[in-house]
Amino acid sequence: MSAPDHEILAQREASAAARSVGSSALGYWVAIALLFGLSGVAAFGLVPGTTLETVPTQAVRLELPLPSVAVVEGNPTGGYWHYDRIRRGDTIGSALARLGVEDAMALEFLRTNAAAKTLYRLRPGKGLNVETDADGRLISLHVVTAEGDRLAVSRDGERLVATTGPAPTEIRWKMATAEITSSLFAAADSVALPDLVTMQLADVFGGDIDFLQDLRRGDRFTVVYEMRYVDGEAVSPGRIIAAEFENRGRTLRAFLWRSDDGTENYYAEDGAPLKKAFLRTPMELSRVTSGFTVARFNPILLTWRAHKGVDYAAPTGTPVRATADARVVFAGTQNGYGNVIELQHRGAFSTLYAHLSRFAPQVKKGARVMQGDVIGYVGMTGWATGPHLHYEFRVNGEQRNPLTVALPNGDPLPSTQKAAFAETIVPAAAQLTLAREIAGTLVAGGE
Repeated sequence: MSAPDHEILAQREASAAARSVGSSALGYWVAIALLFGLSGVAAFGLVPGTTLETVPTQAVRLELPLPSVAVVEGNPTGGYWHYDRIRRGDTIGSALARLGVEDAMALEFLRTNAAAKTLYRLRPGKGLNVETDADGRLISLHVVTAEGDRLAVSRDGERLVATTGPAPTEIRWKMATAEITSSLFAAADSVALPDLVTMQLADVFGGDIDFLQDLRRGDRFTVVYEMRYVDGEAVSPGRIIAAEFENRGRTLRAFLWRSDDGTENYYAEDGAPLKKAFLRTPMELSRVTSGFTVARFNPILLTWRAHKGVDYAAPTGTPVRATADARVVFAGTQNGYGNVIELQHRGAFSTLYAHLSRFAPQVKKGARVMQGDVIGYVGMTGWATGPHLHYEFRVNGEQRNPLTVALPNGDPLPSTQKAAFAETIVPAAAQLTLAREIAGTLVAGGE
């Protein structure tokens, strides 16, 4: 039979194989493989004198020693560690079972021991570390409680012991950056910035930015802040280390400085104080309902009168802050003002807070208050149609618009500390730059 006959035979056999496999893609590729395979065999057989060389082989046998199992340093029990987070709907039994614990005695101990009962108050998301032996018997357990303490359960022979105490903590720096699209809090939530840090951010730049009036879509902030960790789990945020805010075309930067006497303040890179002598607003976040004007229709008196202050709408009971260090010169009732507090600040400055529902306990005539101290709570006493705060800023007894008046600066960084400050802020400034560059890269990549 000639070579073409062999090829035709191979094709027929390949076609038959393809039909037996089916019309699927798998059948197609099997058919192709058979076609080339059979064709190759036929061609090989037709080459005269073709022989296969024998490839020399040699058997090699090696004795491999078994690896030695050593106890890891810091883990003298030789147990197995498991980690997971409490899930919604979990019981302690289900969480421990998922972590490989098969120990009825341990479950009974955790159910009845007074110190261990905090396990039954764990919220979803809390981390749980468990050590077991090869049979699932509990060797140790530790978890950070809601109060920030550490609950440790350990095995002592055949019994278990539970203790609660201060947890060893670690402070790490975290970074976040976001763009303002609607509000400061919405932007902060988009990058999971803790509320406590967001409030600090508003305080740090509160002397330069009115977060009720000045924010614009496209403004950006970058922040480096402390986070407290226990057993590798983030527990609570700390202080802002450095922050940058781009607002209406200007860029503000702030760095934390802890002086030798323990005081903390924020300064710009050149040592200029970020903290003004006055906060721009007496409440952290609220809404202006009536501004400073020489002619406003009074809904109580039904006449047009000057309104020489700013009204902030807020729910009854919202805390009101002293906008600067001061001495209380009046705390009582004044006609249409209702419950009112007057503060005398340094120099010619004074402020007034009206329509309060009540005063803070320490606020009495002659008492000293510090900037940011809560002095009272929003209400609607006196001539008021709804709960709000009426706030006045006075210079030599004359009311000025608190939203536009130039606020005096705080105390500058002492010249003797400027060199140390400049050296200390270098790593924080680098972190700000890194966070901003990473954010820019992600945005560019996303586009």
